[in-house]
Amino acid sequence: MTDKPSTTAPRHILSLSGGKDSTALAIYLRDKFACLEYVFCDTEQELPETYDYLHKLEVYLGKPIVFLKHDGKGFDELLRARRGYLPSPQARWCTENLKIKPFEKYVGESPCYNYIGIRADEPHRRGYISTKPNITAKYPFVEDGLRKPDILRLLDESGLGLPAYYEWRSRSGCYFCFFQQRIEWVGLLEKHPDLYQLAIQYEREDADTGEKYTWASRESLRELMLPERVAQIRAEHTRREQWKTKHQANLTLAQVFGSDESDNTDGCLICHL
Repeated sequence: MTDKPSTTAPRHILSLSGGKDSTALAIYLRDKFACLEYVFCDTEQELPETYDYLHKLEVYLGKPIVFLKHDGKGFDELLRARRGYLPSPQARWCTENLKIKPFEKYVGESPCYNYIGIRADEPHRRGYISTKPNITAKYPFVEDGLRKPDILRLLDESGLGLPAYYEWRSRSGCYFCFFQQRIEWVGLLEKHPDLYQLAIQYEREDADTGEKYTWASRESLRELMLPERVAQIRAEHTRREQWKTKHQANLTLAQVFGSDESDNTDGCLICHL
């Protein structure tokens, strides 16, 4: 005997990151799906600007955003279970445990359309990273041909604009996200020195092996915050921006809009879109 096909109507869920693209998608779809659910996977390590922006979006949508959290274990507990091994582009256990698993638990086994804010000018980006067969990714911006200027227009016309952290940071995510560029660590140091100091507390050196566990590759946050190093980072960033401005016509969209200090420019979609 074969199982009967499910007659359950699929849910429609939009994953928010606190970033510009997923916010613009929420604005774009607000009046198209009355049944649309809005969710945000909260690590409890987000920037204050992110929480402020999400609350403003709730007011605009006229509908609550569901904040999803990991069952009983936050980042610190998960870090202790891994004996202090910080997450990295090669080992993104924070994304898996604090973003993907809470979302998949919320969805359960019922069929679901998950709406994701990848733009039509981002062919290099990948789709939703869940492999659950009941979750189907949908890309309205790709299907309708919306690009970055369209996203900025949606945000401007809504009155929400860009999140405040875009003044010094290129994407959403935890305040200690390892995908931050060094110039963004400098921004955290200046905008949120208390959070910078908290990030420092996570770094350590193994007394037996001498191996260092740091957020940024090749240097600790204590080294990065030295005045002479901050000045060097600023100078390097200015040179890169001037070079990009001069050569922008010959750059790919990934190079123009992406990070310039990491081999993994995309970051984690569920965190940064």
